[in-house]
Amino acid sequence: MIAGKLAIADYWAARPQTYAVEHGGATFLGADHELVTVDPGSREFFEHADRTLLAWNRPLHDHDPFGRIFPYARYRGKAVLEVGCGQGGMSQMWAERGARVTAVDLNPDAIAKTRRRFELAGLAAAGHTIRQEDASALSFGDASFNYAYSWGVLHHSPDLDRSVAELARVLKPGGGFGVMLYNRRSLLYGYQIAYLEGLVHAERRFLSPLELASRYTDGDREEGNPHTWPITAREARRLFARHASRLEVRVLGTDIEPLLDQVMPGLVRRIPRLILKAWARRWGWSLWSSGEKR
Repeated sequence: MIAGKLAIADYWAARPQTYAVEHGGATFLGADHELVTVDPGSREFFEHADRTLLAWNRPLHDHDPFGRIFPYARYRGKAVLEVGCGQGGMSQMWAERGARVTAVDLNPDAIAKTRRRFELAGLAAAGHTIRQEDASALSFGDASFNYAYSWGVLHHSPDLDRSVAELARVLKPGGGFGVMLYNRRSLLYGYQIAYLEGLVHAERRFLSPLELASRYTDGDREEGNPHTWPITAREARRLFARHASRLEVRVLGTDIEPLLDQVMPGLVRRIPRLILKAWARRWGWSLWSSGEKR
């Protein structure tokens, strides 16, 4: 049974993605790999969360964080929407680079944390909007934004098609978009979820594919989350093509090396970089769909 929106909102309110050692926690690995516990919503909390988020996605940065995928300069002074702002890290990145940010999330804890983050960063009085919204029924008028993005959120929606249609609806014609969704044709899904948990541990005998994916993705140490469904590149193209005049779907394989090191300890250092990069482009956990609205 597909979890309802209330169950999903309640789950993420209780266990937000904080990038901590435990899902939803406030204990992080420090610079010297020591455990550091901080107050949720404090300056130190956001600094540790951001440090982990940036470290996980190092190949996507240039002189700006996520500068290899986010067109900050093009949308300076423009209206930018983040669907599923979480702890607000990416919204802050856009705001600091001159965008007029609207950050939305179904989870009230995410809204409170993002507002607190903006206060600490001196951005609260800069005309940005942070409010609770349902991605599948946004309250904004048609063609309200110049750019819209979502990072690792909409695969938790039980109505992905509608959520993508809503994101497209509120974009201006020619406006840009970028959406990261989990990749079902990835090493992580194929090995850890389908093979190890589904086949070796025989959990596919009593869990549906959706239940298996939800159990062993976000929050897997605490019995998983209510709804996660990774998609394929072909499904992503079909999902976004109806709304786009230009579309690119590519794999962001930032997880490949640590995962291979877990599967084959020590061997990853002997694999040529060119091969690792090729595998990352094919078997990574993140699908990035970007383009412009028709």
